[in-house]
Amino acid sequence: MIVNVEDARLAAKRRLPRIFFDYLDGGAGAEQTMRANRRDFERWTLRQRVLVDASKRDLTTTFLGETNSLPFMLGPIGFLGLYAGHGEVLAAQAAQAAGIPLCLSTFSIASITELRRQTTGPLHFQLYVLTDRAICDDLLDQAREAGVETLYLTVDTAITGVRERDVRNGFRSLTRIGPSLALRLLAKPGWCLDMMRAGAPRVGAVQHRAEFGQGVLEQAGNLSRRIDTTLSWKDVEWLRARWKGRLVLKGILSSEDALMARDAGADAIVVSNHGGRQLDGAPSTISMLPEIVEALDGSLEVMVDGGIRRGTDIVKALALGASGVLLGRAYAYGLGAAGGAGVARIISHLAEEVDITLALMGMTSIAELKQRGPGSLRAMQR
Repeated sequence: MIVNVEDARLAAKRRLPRIFFDYLDGGAGAEQTMRANRRDFERWTLRQRVLVDASKRDLTTTFLGETNSLPFMLGPIGFLGLYAGHGEVLAAQAAQAAGIPLCLSTFSIASITELRRQTTGPLHFQLYVLTDRAICDDLLDQAREAGVETLYLTVDTAITGVRERDVRNGFRSLTRIGPSLALRLLAKPGWCLDMMRAGAPRVGAVQHRAEFGQGVLEQAGNLSRRIDTTLSWKDVEWLRARWKGRLVLKGILSSEDALMARDAGADAIVVSNHGGRQLDGAPSTISMLPEIVEALDGSLEVMVDGGIRRGTDIVKALALGASGVLLGRAYAYGLGAAGGAGVARIISHLAEEVDITLALMGMTSIAELKQRGPGSLRAMQR
């Protein structure tokens, strides 16, 4: 039974081959930053208020130019189609049913075109800037044709961090399924049957390009090697000139970069450390959120991700100034555990926790929570 995100995580660990579970579950280096993303939510406690009629509550809120049924969305996670057959489609359908957006990663099994054919809900797209700008232009064209209005530029992954679990398992160094990997995959027969039913996975963004190879492992490796390691603020200007929709810079972790993002023409930022998968030893996102919100002083919309496992985490992030929250591993664990039903269960669980938390804090809406802001929390003394 999946009662919470940790239940889903353990179920996904049992179901998925280790090479793919560790890619999802692991972080960079000693995984200090990944752990800090969770631990630092404990620095704030919630102010309880009683004898308030909170029998009717409203979780709708506006972020990224849209009114959403819940104060969170499904953020970009690579290779969802390796956690469950047609994983991106299943996740997008669960998001659509909940009235929230899903952001598709460049490193996805389904393309944005395929996802639009399968769903009618709001879709966002996350772009990695490649050395071949023609491929980027093609991806932007696909996003426009799919009706995408919000584009995310991931700015903290031009140089990939050392993820030791992936090194041990051979993720992105293997280009074929050899005998050793085949035995590891066959040890998870339920997952294998699911993949067989879905068909051989490919990276949807480049599956039609012969130079990227045939299978998902080869395509992913070749795509990773084409990420532009010289990414700079000039490239933000280049993208801003080509994308007339909403532009979000994902991977901001300092007030200085937040201000530069605003000046470069971004419409919003995501305070993010890539789930602790890049610079190990960097601060947690929730610890940096107040400083960044204060520096921007309302001049730029601020979203946040990293370490979200409970509805109380979402409440704390909103109280500290985020307009909305991006889920990452939380919903991917649900997908890996039980497919689309698992994603729906995680969304429902977190929504219920947010709802009950508001009531126990004496509030009736997300709007009221945002209005109270940090005053609805108490900082713990270290």
